[in-house]
Amino acid sequence: MSEAAPLLEMRGIVKSFPGVQALRGVDLSLHTGEVLALLGENGAGKSTLIKVLGGAHRADEGAIQIDGRETPFHSPQDSRRAGVAVIYQEFNLVPGLTAVENIFLGQEVTHAGFIAQKQERQRAAEIFKRLGVEMDLDAPCRLLTTAQQQLVEIAKALAFDARIIVMDEPSAALTSHEVGRLFEIIRDLKRQGIGIIYISHRLEEVFTIADRVTVLRDGRNVGELPIAQITRNQMIEMMVGRELKDEFPARQSNIGAARLEVSGLKRGRAVRDVSFTVRRGEILALTGLVGAGRTETVRLIFGADPREAGEIRLDGKLLALRSPRDAIAAGVGLLTEDRKLQGLVLGHSVRENFGLPNLTWLSRGGFVDILREREEFGRYVEQLKIKVPGQEQRAGNLSGGNQQKVVLAKWLARNCDVLIFDEPTRGIDVGAKYEIYLLMNELAAAGKAIIMISSELPEVLGMADRILVMHDGRVTGEIADAHRATQEEVMQLAVA
Repeated sequence: MSEAAPLLEMRGIVKSFPGVQALRGVDLSLHTGEVLALLGENGAGKSTLIKVLGGAHRADEGAIQIDGRETPFHSPQDSRRAGVAVIYQEFNLVPGLTAVENIFLGQEVTHAGFIAQKQERQRAAEIFKRLGVEMDLDAPCRLLTTAQQQLVEIAKALAFDARIIVMDEPSAALTSHEVGRLFEIIRDLKRQGIGIIYISHRLEEVFTIADRVTVLRDGRNVGELPIAQITRNQMIEMMVGRELKDEFPARQSNIGAARLEVSGLKRGRAVRDVSFTVRRGEILALTGLVGAGRTETVRLIFGADPREAGEIRLDGKLLALRSPRDAIAAGVGLLTEDRKLQGLVLGHSVRENFGLPNLTWLSRGGFVDILREREEFGRYVEQLKIKVPGQEQRAGNLSGGNQQKVVLAKWLARNCDVLIFDEPTRGIDVGAKYEIYLLMNELAAAGKAIIMISSELPEVLGMADRILVMHDGRVTGEIADAHRATQEEVMQLAVA
């Protein structure tokens, strides 16, 4: 075995599922103390490859080598014993257990058949000290912030001396400060000789933290380069397989009269006297730092939470919204921030998810007209280019981008007058983002009023006609011409 052998080599990995060829002979290598960015569109094969590495899937063909020695993975336990830890986007923590209990769950330190709690606690404290963070070891994980839960996941990996750590969209729900701290921890892990595979759709992060980039497309490795030898545009072209000249499609705005009018909305300290108007054909961006009250505001508009005060009017008509059912009937649709928990029923088929808000017109005599439902959904599968092997596929088995398209399809079928997009491109690749941007432009051109919540300032500046900035439950400023605004202007209002 050569001293120069990579820490990890995956060679010729092939994996198929019924109706889907997920991986087509993928090669990947990772060196000691290296951060490898693994990129690709949703459905490119990243998640499947990582699940093969983590032992959750068995490859149909191919080999995995650790330190130049072939190491078959038949289960997650095999992967863990080989020094591999995978931190998935949805954390694998037991909410009611403490950080210490989660860290050692399944690998408890025992003496004479009893758990050595003092020894586990001491070991956990040492790991968090190694990470340079303080942690309440006795708090249930459900009470920890997202960033703290992520640190518990990293601590779990270090507890069994993982040499390879995979991070799947680790920054998706973190603030910019928390992302900065995460990067400091990754750099420390590199110095300790740990190899890290970093999966992200945020390309600016890739240039900040990665040493090398591997790109997958349609289940194949289409290229790998040192980060210093690749540009952002080249990265995007490798991912989508075509030249993408502009990240945000051009649009000729044709803004009309006021469509949705919100005045004096209030709910505790989360939403405090919020008023604004969205006009026909307009994309209004609602932005601000995490916790500013953006999602809480649109939940009041959608009737998902009761409001203490305020009025909502659509085309001049006062709406009495006591529930989402009332909002949907009035012509308001909400693409929720968390599509997995709130936007979809993951255990149901994509067809059934499409039909849920449309049952009133897809039913006859109290029964769902399944043939009509299939026909209607089929049109949107084609229109939105939803990659799905069949309409009975479980929604939970789709990639993030395709899940978002299913959510879009069900609201498009409602023909809503007002569409609220809450973080519409979170966890979605650049190709799928562009398609969603095009669709938003088409909806605006058709006279819909669109509210877009986004934490990504380039997206806000690239898509919005007008920007409202929130801080601490209030609107702190308005930028009338978003196309002339700068990120600095928006941030000044966001921290006001």
